Order: sequence, then C-alpha cells, then structure tokens
Amino acid sequence: MIPDRIIEQGTLTTTGTRAAVDVRIPWYRALPASCIAGATLSVDGVPAPAETLRWELNGRERTFADMADDTEEWWFPLDSAVLSGEVPVPDDGGEHEVSVDLTLYIPYIVIGDDEVLHIEEHDTKTMKAVTA
Repeated sequence: MIPDRIIEQGTLTTTGTRAAVDVRIPWYRALPASCIAGATLSVDGVPAPAETLRWELNGRERTFADMADDTEEWWFPLDSAVLSGEVPVPDDGGEHEVSVDLTLYIPYIVIGDDEVLHIEEHDTKTMKAVTA
C-alpha cells in the first residue's frame, strides 16, 4: 500500500539496550489496535527478539498480544506509533540500517468465509541514532 513511508526518517532513538523508531500506518484509513497483528524491528541486520517488542500507540505502550482485542484505540494515518525492542545500536555516531516488517488486518475487506484481508509490509531506512 504505502510501504516506503512506514519508518519515519530520523526517528531512531536508543535508551540503554532498547532501540525505538516511529512508524506510520501503510494504509489510507484508520485501524483499531486489534488490527495490528505484529511487527519486527532490526538494526544493522540484528533483529530485536519478539518477546522484547513493544508498540506505543496514543501514548500507551503494550505488547501485540495486549492489543489483540482492543477496538477502542485507533491508529490514524496522520499519527505515528513507536515500535521498540531490545536490539544493540552502537554509539559510534554512524548511520544504521533500520528495518521494520508490519502485519495488519483490514477488517472491512472480507476475502473469504470469516477471513479478512491481511497485509504484510516492509520498510528499510538508513539513519543515525539519537540517545533519548
């Protein structure tokens, strides 16, 4: 859909052993938190372990499992979410390759018996890290 705009350029931050990046929805309409099925984050080819990933939406940080039934919080096309995880980022002042894979369910596009469209999008950007 709009995969080249998932990662917001220049938003890589580090806090201790955690790295975070701002992400934008690769879809043209808002989606409830329950439709954010998952994501991955890697920096310089090193993936953050899945159990360390956190998703911050509307100022609230959670795991993907925490959002599975949440239809109250919405992700809007003009709003950023923050994806973070435990991944080492060298404090060398250099640029780092950041990759995000994102899986979303589109609840209003039915493609089969009780099955809705799901999209898997990927974006990679190169940027410097900022210590938060």
